[in-house]
Amino acid sequence: MVCKRELALMSHLMRRAGFGANRDELEQRVKIGYEETVEDLINVDRFPPVDEYLLYRYHPISEMPGGIADLGQANWFYHMLNTQRPLEEKMALFWHHLFATANNKVDNCTELLNQIDLFRINGMGNFRDLLSRVAKNPAMIFWLDNNENHKTSVNENWGRELLELFSVGVGNYTEEDVYECSRAFTGWTFRPGPPRFPYNRFKFTFRYKPEDHDSGQKNFLGHRDDLNGEDCLDIIISQPACARFIARHLYNFFVADEAQVPSWIVEPVRDPAAIDILAQSLIEFDFEIKPVLRILFNSDFFKSDSVMFQKVKSPVEVVISTLNLVGEFQGPTPGLFEIVHSPGYAGQELLDPPSVEGWHTGQEWINSGALVQRINFVADRVRDVKLPGVIDMVRRVAQSNGVTMSASEMVDKCLDLMGPMEVEDITRDQIIKQVEKEGLVSWDTAGDFSKSASRVGNTLALIAATKEYQFG
Repeated sequence: MVCKRELALMSHLMRRAGFGANRDELEQRVKIGYEETVEDLINVDRFPPVDEYLLYRYHPISEMPGGIADLGQANWFYHMLNTQRPLEEKMALFWHHLFATANNKVDNCTELLNQIDLFRINGMGNFRDLLSRVAKNPAMIFWLDNNENHKTSVNENWGRELLELFSVGVGNYTEEDVYECSRAFTGWTFRPGPPRFPYNRFKFTFRYKPEDHDSGQKNFLGHRDDLNGEDCLDIIISQPACARFIARHLYNFFVADEAQVPSWIVEPVRDPAAIDILAQSLIEFDFEIKPVLRILFNSDFFKSDSVMFQKVKSPVEVVISTLNLVGEFQGPTPGLFEIVHSPGYAGQELLDPPSVEGWHTGQEWINSGALVQRINFVADRVRDVKLPGVIDMVRRVAQSNGVTMSASEMVDKCLDLMGPMEVEDITRDQIIKQVEKEGLVSWDTAGDFSKSASRVGNTLALIAATKEYQFG
């Protein structure tokens, strides 16, 4: 018998460090143990990568989608739904939040996918190295206009966002630092190559043009020298504000909702002790991300009941975790190119964040329209008793209490399978009242089983509308 507390903690870990898990996977991971599961998550090389060629065999256009966003989104959806390395994809989403780059300007979704692949490969590596790779990423260069940053005409867009949104935050640099940093990155550009397919987009590759680099003296964050871009990154990493900035991002993404980034200069952190632990760990491990994640997931502040089901799921998390729960879209199945729009309907268009700030998170995910979209998406799937994951949940409910059960027994079992999760008493009572309208739940005959299976699906749909399910 699996301990309910251990099961709940494992479910919490898989929601935050991945995209949820069905009951079979949770029970298997509980047997492995929490700390060993953390090691499995952060040591991605223990498991094979997604077989991209299977996707390309069935949907060839998803390899190089060009300017068509939903083709690129389908590629990433396929990875998130079929990966054996869930934290790898979750970290790619984390960095996509932080280094927000949008196809609405880049207009080359193939390059956006290359950036996501950069996050997969380097997302749990060294942050200093990741910053350098992002600075050389053609999609980022074009997104923040560094291809328009010349020694005779400085463009400050990349230099400003590097400091404001990617590394140290407002209040930790001056306007002079922005200008001098931008000068250091002159000459960092890209060159296009001929497209592989007719009517496709050109492939971008990083190019450094020394003749366009400003090699004069620069005064950046208290350092005066002939600085180049790499020098500036070294200086940025040495700032105490950098470790705290990344620590707060990690806390906001994995632990509990924080205020939005533009207000960090005035809004206090939610858990100062946790931020201190994460910031000190970043410094201690020389900005290696993997050991910091190990500390985060094993920490008391992450395991605390006070943060469970208290973080609003992003639309992508709602969609992917629900599809994982019901076992839909496993493999390159038809409909993949349509389902990718679901997060966008609720406010999160993958590969197309609204600005360089990325998406505003937490309660800002919720408005009247987005909430209806979120609830309907989940409800439509968990009430479909033909889906493999729902079939398994129906079977588990049917086997739990003999041939008949009360409405309250069925509701409690459904809450357990959707989490395990606990809801407020008033919420539980209202769900029970709905189920009681049809009397006792019976599994005695084939007809009873079919009717009760439908009632289970409807109960799961009611649970999908609770705030506890919409929080993660």
